[in-house]
Amino acid sequence: MRGITPTPSADPDGGTAVDVVGVTKQYGPLVAVDDVSMRVATGEVYGVLGPNGAGKTTLLRMLFGLIRPDSGTIGVFGRTWEESGVRTLDDVAGFIESPRFYPYLTGRRNLEGLGLLDGLDADVLATRIEEVLDVVDLTGRERDKVGGYSYGMRQRLGVAASLLREPRLLVLDEPANGLDPGGIRDMRALVKRLAASGLTVLLSSHHMDEVEEICDNVTIMKRGKVAFHGTLGDLRAMAPDPGHLLRT
Repeated sequence: MRGITPTPSADPDGGTAVDVVGVTKQYGPLVAVDDVSMRVATGEVYGVLGPNGAGKTTLLRMLFGLIRPDSGTIGVFGRTWEESGVRTLDDVAGFIESPRFYPYLTGRRNLEGLGLLDGLDADVLATRIEEVLDVVDLTGRERDKVGGYSYGMRQRLGVAASLLREPRLLVLDEPANGLDPGGIRDMRALVKRLAASGLTVLLSSHHMDEVEEICDNVTIMKRGKVAFHGTLGDLRAMAPDPGHLLRT
């Protein structure tokens, strides 16, 4: 199985891949993201955890420029939307919520279309598709129509589509959501392989056990606010000693 080697490029912000500073987003009386700051180092796997409605997806939407924060800034490899516009997403790929494909086309045809829309050369794209299919364990199923894929296969195809542009930062919004235990295990293994190649991964989840084996650092959100920053080891150290109740 081949790995993915991120394409080197200049990083004006040193070792920081994502720098979120004082970001707030409000919808009427609802404060979806409330003065959130966090920093993702280059090469790490960073998790944004929290229950549904905590503001994780809203934060990632702002990173992708799909919505604008009311205040604060989001920097990606030293670039911001205010200064660089769409160039902020150079070296960035991923998906928000579940990736969508044309169900009546094969996995390969979907990847070809996305690659051409992204401006990839047709000859380079053919080789690249073979590489990313191998990375996500879909080799041999690329000529099947996506409508016949399982949910886990579509999630992995979404990762393959993201890897086509050889990103330095991969952003995944709850990639294991809706998967069975086997699918969760496969997705976790895939993220580990990508991280081992040097790719920076930022992912969200509402299940701590999904990310505890793969994340270097985490931000836990609750009702739009940051409840915790640090490693899961730090979080365990803060927890009280376990108690035991014996009932007869």
